[in-house]
Amino acid sequence: MKLLRPIFDAIRGSLVGVVLLAVAGGALAQTRELSSNGVLLDRIAAIVNDGVVLNSQLEEQTEEITHRLRQQNTELPPRNVLRQQILERLVIEEIQMQRANKLGIQVSDEMLNGALDDVARRNNISFADLPQALAQQGIDYRTFRDEIRRQMTLQLLRQRDVIARINVSPRELEQFLARQQNTPDRNAEYNVSHILISVPVSASPEQIEAREKRARDVFEKASSGEDFAQLAVTYSDSSTNIEGGSLGWRRGSQLPSILAENIAKMKPGQTSEPIRTPSGFHLFRLNEVRGGVQQSVVSQVHARHILLRTNELEDDQTVEQKLNDIRRRVLEGGEDFAAIAAVTSQDPGSAADGGDLGWAGPGSFVPEFEKQIDALSENEISKPFKTQFGWHIVQLLGRRQHDSTEDLRRQRAFAELREAKAEEETELWLRRLRDEAFVEYRM
Repeated sequence: MKLLRPIFDAIRGSLVGVVLLAVAGGALAQTRELSSNGVLLDRIAAIVNDGVVLNSQLEEQTEEITHRLRQQNTELPPRNVLRQQILERLVIEEIQMQRANKLGIQVSDEMLNGALDDVARRNNISFADLPQALAQQGIDYRTFRDEIRRQMTLQLLRQRDVIARINVSPRELEQFLARQQNTPDRNAEYNVSHILISVPVSASPEQIEAREKRARDVFEKASSGEDFAQLAVTYSDSSTNIEGGSLGWRRGSQLPSILAENIAKMKPGQTSEPIRTPSGFHLFRLNEVRGGVQQSVVSQVHARHILLRTNELEDDQTVEQKLNDIRRRVLEGGEDFAAIAAVTSQDPGSAADGGDLGWAGPGSFVPEFEKQIDALSENEISKPFKTQFGWHIVQLLGRRQHDSTEDLRRQRAFAELREAKAEEETELWLRRLRDEAFVEYRM
């Protein structure tokens, strides 16, 4: 709850702990009359800068988390310890929300409805039926909307303050990709078949040589197009021979270690050369791959933009007018878009490159930004528009059809590296925010 400044000052003075008074009767002018007729509705658990965390918030969160931990059969800490932990989390969330408000970060109704529609679809119901479905679980729809909006706001703040500032160097990316080339994709599933030509533990060199020759003969037959399943039934000493050697679908992390070292280099339909282990010689056939990064040809756009954000001195109207002036200077005055972007754009990721966003495929930008690009002709400059990141003008430089398989692999690797760094950076960022805030506990 946000309180007006005079009320907040009064709370910090004589009315310590009381947040709201419901007056019985008409408006009462005297403090004495308020104190004698008011009804206590809530208390302050903590004062956070110019805001508060209410006792009702603390109680609600405590009950919810206690219920969830009991359902998971998790041993509960002492209630006073749990309440203190939850209160600290609420304090940190309040600090973040205050910063988001100061920076003008807002979640529009369109963005919120889109997120709620996604929640509904994941639960196989329509957006219109969501309020009723929540009510059946004892959840108030308005409260649910407010909480989703709050969490989205916190995500946007983290994106601005943490994620956007994380740097992944080209060397880090190349090293990560090199490691991935020698390991199976953990996000993919592999359909694999197997043939084992066993070797007795006490086999003589001649027996080992004979078994290796047999494995090599089977490999040649498989490579020439003979049915691998039939070869498994005929030659394999594995327990899966009756099933044609099928190992079924396995995730990358579930593959046999001897195969994991080779599968990244194989293509569907390919059979590995015989692999020697203490148990014998193994041949693996990669039948199919699903999930992970598949070959993909996509439509891409090449664009550049200029981003300006509002602040305490410049509101939406002022920033929009600035961008209109820049657009006019480029279209009518012939000034260079890239040169202006380099000195005015507030996007740290593209300003140094003259606002150039490179070639990008579908889903690379937020919906509002992508909609503007889709409506542009080549070299056309949009009118100013707003997203959660600020105000933009964008120029379309070109369109193309592109095999994005390798790009997707690199994007996924970049995202994994950035997220790994983001976890630690987020903790440091939250600690700085907490250290800089005024917090007074009232519990």
